[in-house]
Amino acid sequence: MTRLSVNINKIATLRNARGGNVPDVIKVALDCERFGADGITVHPRPDERHIRTSDVHALREVLKTEFNIEGNPVRTYMELVKEIGPAQATLVPDAEHVITSNSGWDTIRNEHLLTDLIAELKARGIRVSVFVNPEEQYIEGAKKAGADRVELYTGPYAHVYPGNPAMAVQDYAEAARYAHQIGLGVNAGHDLSLENLRYFKEQVPFLDEVSIGHALISDALYFGLQNTVMMYKRLLTEPAQG
Repeated sequence: MTRLSVNINKIATLRNARGGNVPDVIKVALDCERFGADGITVHPRPDERHIRTSDVHALREVLKTEFNIEGNPVRTYMELVKEIGPAQATLVPDAEHVITSNSGWDTIRNEHLLTDLIAELKARGIRVSVFVNPEEQYIEGAKKAGADRVELYTGPYAHVYPGNPAMAVQDYAEAARYAHQIGLGVNAGHDLSLENLRYFKEQVPFLDEVSIGHALISDALYFGLQNTVMMYKRLLTEPAQG
């Protein structure tokens, strides 16, 4: 079964826009768990423009499902993750001022850096996923660096999907097969939505987990949070059509 991890960054963005504690990030995370999410994802950034360090500490105390902390493994990120000890750390090569993640690691050029970072995290019992584009060379590089999983960057898939679903998903299916073949788990995330998730799940084998935030929270404005989480879960658990 492919697990659904709900990224709650956008809830924190809304809270921070007004100050105070509305909406309550911790309550929303617990509600997502109650509504069927298999995990909670946060992506803290150094400027704390959405998730704050204090949120991460508070979530550690109450979450019952898998906690995934993703981010650029700068010193502050590494210190936070090692202190919190989540189930999974997802390493993402974000530049400091990007709005959102927009590319995977060059795991070949950064092999030594990633090897050291991954070893630090795994020594504390943390599963490590590396954010990559769906290319065999970078997946192989993640394996050499010691990663447990790769997270396939699905922004290009979502962009091409409306015009040509088969072309959009081809590289991802091949990438997932290769990752599985060399012993890596397969996660995916970025711009997955109610529109494109079912097809991705049907076409991409060995998919362990998807992390979805922006689209899910946006859909919740129309459908309600409980219904939306359940809708995404159905797309991941219902048998393939046709």
